[in-house]
Amino acid sequence: MEKMKVTVLVDNTAGVGLRGEWGLSFYIEYGDRTVLLDAGLSGLFAKNAEKMDIDLDRVDFAVLSHAHDDHANGLETFFKINDHAKLYVAHGCDENCYDRKHLLYKYAGIPRGIMERHADRIIRADIDMYIDEGIRLLGHTTPGLENMGRMDKMFLRQGFMKYIPDDFRHEQSLVFELEDGVAVFNSCSHAGADVIINEVMQVYPGKRILAMVGGFHLYNKTDEYVSAFARRVEETGADAVYTGHCTGSKAMAIMSRELGSKVHALKTGLVFEIG
Repeated sequence: MEKMKVTVLVDNTAGVGLRGEWGLSFYIEYGDRTVLLDAGLSGLFAKNAEKMDIDLDRVDFAVLSHAHDDHANGLETFFKINDHAKLYVAHGCDENCYDRKHLLYKYAGIPRGIMERHADRIIRADIDMYIDEGIRLLGHTTPGLENMGRMDKMFLRQGFMKYIPDDFRHEQSLVFELEDGVAVFNSCSHAGADVIINEVMQVYPGKRILAMVGGFHLYNKTDEYVSAFARRVEETGADAVYTGHCTGSKAMAIMSRELGSKVHALKTGLVFEIG
């Protein structure tokens, strides 16, 4: 089984000499293969990669965790740098993601037209699909996720001026199989990191969850909600969580109190190994 190294190319916060933005991007080395997960809100991930001497042309596979702009807007930059890696998007990925503020709906999805412009590079993943040996994509199987979309005021546009609560059909987890368990990546975890861990455990019964990596979309949640969430994550038995981006500093402090040394903060430039 392979070992893996993860480099955060962009996050809200940044290390010395690098820049952050509201977005997330990971460069993942898994054995002799490299995967780019998400490309942030702009081309900043590529500038940070250059400063860290990471050659994005070496990327073998690219994955979009979900169809929001803060993870997809840098993809045009990636396609210019790398002319061969396929981009895997979830089966439900489309130009239909909106946020609602008061009575107004604001587009928050992938760059308009990108699916057509790069049709030869883009693969729609099945709800359960291997993209290479030991590297797997899993869409959501838990019912009722539209309740999470309704709570966070996230919607999918269907037809003319019709909006339904987002059920995150456009979100997928990236799972790596390692010798002593699996590592799970889901950059915003809108379905709930605890829900995602449980979905992965159903596919890998008896396997350890070595790490759950990504934003947890807790920046807008109450202290009580975050505490209950942290306890649910603890109950999954996951060894570690690496989180940042949409988790928020306040929620991070609560999670650290509840989960102790299991919690690790993401930031641009962070490098860590799993397995």
